Amino acid sequence: MAAYLCPPAVIHGEHAVETSQIVAEVSGRHPDAAWAPRIEGIAASTGIETRGWMLPLETAVAPGDGSGLRTAGVGPAREALVRDGFTEQDVDRVIAALEAIPAPQTVQERTAPAWAAVQSYGERAARGALQIAGLDAADVDCLITSHSTTPALPGLDVALANQLPLRNDVMLLPATQWACIAGTRSLALAADLVAADPDRVVLVVIAEALSTTYQPSDDTLESLIVRLLFADTAVAAVVTGRPRPESVLRLDAAWHHTLPGTQDLHRLETRADGTHFVMDRRGPRAVQQTVTAMWEWLHHRYQDDPDSWHPDVLLAHPGGTRVLEYMEQTMPDGWPSGLLDHSRDSYTSGNRGGAAVFDILRRAHDAGQKPGDRAVLYAAAPGLTATALQGEWL
Repeated sequence: MAAYLCPPAVIHGEHAVETSQIVAEVSGRHPDAAWAPRIEGIAASTGIETRGWMLPLETAVAPGDGSGLRTAGVGPAREALVRDGFTEQDVDRVIAALEAIPAPQTVQERTAPAWAAVQSYGERAARGALQIAGLDAADVDCLITSHSTTPALPGLDVALANQLPLRNDVMLLPATQWACIAGTRSLALAADLVAADPDRVVLVVIAEALSTTYQPSDDTLESLIVRLLFADTAVAAVVTGRPRPESVLRLDAAWHHTLPGTQDLHRLETRADGTHFVMDRRGPRAVQQTVTAMWEWLHHRYQDDPDSWHPDVLLAHPGGTRVLEYMEQTMPDGWPSGLLDHSRDSYTSGNRGGAAVFDILRRAHDAGQKPGDRAVLYAAAPGLTATALQGEWL
């Protein structure tokens, strides 16, 4: 399967959003929520003090352009009030009061600026990855893209094909619904593509504006956690079938796993006011099952050397700290400590979804890895589905 990966380009959201800002905004909007007295402790438990967004917090919480009469309209509302016996003077007062009520943003108002940002950030990441790899846009044979939180057709693949621009014969492979697994699964697909043609150059670009799931009207505990966790990031990397001077990691094997009957645990829902990320508290336990299955895959892969083989670095995006703790608790005996340090470091500035593994990989690269260091990359996503890769540092 050997595929060669160049260091990724990582573009963080440029608008720093402090946890204290989120706590203040949510507390002011939902003072009577069941979790309101505990919000400070809940926020502190995430371990995240700031995260980068592509757009400022003010954009996410701004009212829409319409009013409380957006759906019904002034005419039908006035007619209904008159039928109920309101005087003309009372009707005027009620209509004026309703028009003064700000309406929430529509899905278009919420998604359109985020989609524009995703395209801009994605282009910057793509150009950065090509520069790192010492290549030009004309060298790209295949483009794999993912952007789960900003649905669009045509998508990021076509946008980048025009913006970079790419050759007219480049294979475009959009994978919008990969979500958190985009980092590992895109690399697995790229490895298959270069295995079929070692001269092929694959560019992977993932741009996620997870802040679009910040929904001011939601008052559930799960929606509070979503507000506190997510960050916006664009990443990109070049994968080739032959080693290049810029290559830093060789990918040798891939593993995929899907848990049946878990498709409703984590999901995106598009409603009138935009995209909502719905979480189920059973989710972390289900993700843990994929971790156990990954250990079994690695055990089987290295069953001839079970006592001495172990990764030197584990680049994992399991979605939360609880699963990171579970991974540490269930690692085979004798594995060194600190394998998840780069994952934890990345998580302190937010959950980056599909861009997370590339961000973690970049942190590991910048920290310095020795040639021959063994790496395992892992991610789980709504579905629940997981992909892991095993490789070696060059």
